[in-house]
Amino acid sequence: MEIMRIVVTGPVGAGKSTFIRTISEIEAVDTDRKATDEAASLKPKTTVAMDFGRLQFSPNMALHLYGTPGQERFDFMWDILIRKAHAFILLVSSHRPQDFRAARRISAFMRHRTKVPMILGCSHADNPNAWPMAEIALALGYLSPHGRPPMVAVNALDRSSVANAMMHLIQAYAEAQTTAVY
Repeated sequence: MEIMRIVVTGPVGAGKSTFIRTISEIEAVDTDRKATDEAASLKPKTTVAMDFGRLQFSPNMALHLYGTPGQERFDFMWDILIRKAHAFILLVSSHRPQDFRAARRISAFMRHRTKVPMILGCSHADNPNAWPMAEIALALGYLSPHGRPPMVAVNALDRSSVANAMMHLIQAYAEAQTTAVY
């Protein structure tokens, strides 16, 4: 059986743990602990190492989902988790522009370490203060629509929305495999 390793990353509170819990067929493994830093203003608990979930994608393929911590002080875990990833999704809270800089740093960190396909997942897009996806892309440094990764709105609480994001990511991976030069 083939295992595809997917990393779910993004700033604190973007919905990474919820994303994995929503789609995982097993009870997600998490390392949530009481938030004691700036994350406490967003939520009572935060991921300090990783989240793990599993999804049987087809009879011959399972997806292993690894969620990173959002805080930069845990970037050693970002490094560990991205090294063997096949693809990743960067979740960004559409309604918190103050998090866009952190999302941009996380994206740069990941892209520096790997060339695997990625997509941008815009969470909280239903919030009245949510930015349009095109403006989020600009804030993340993607100045041209032609050079940016695929973007998708994601409701991390909705299984079909998370499944849609996963399908976009798997499609990006499949397209990268067909265009790879060996």
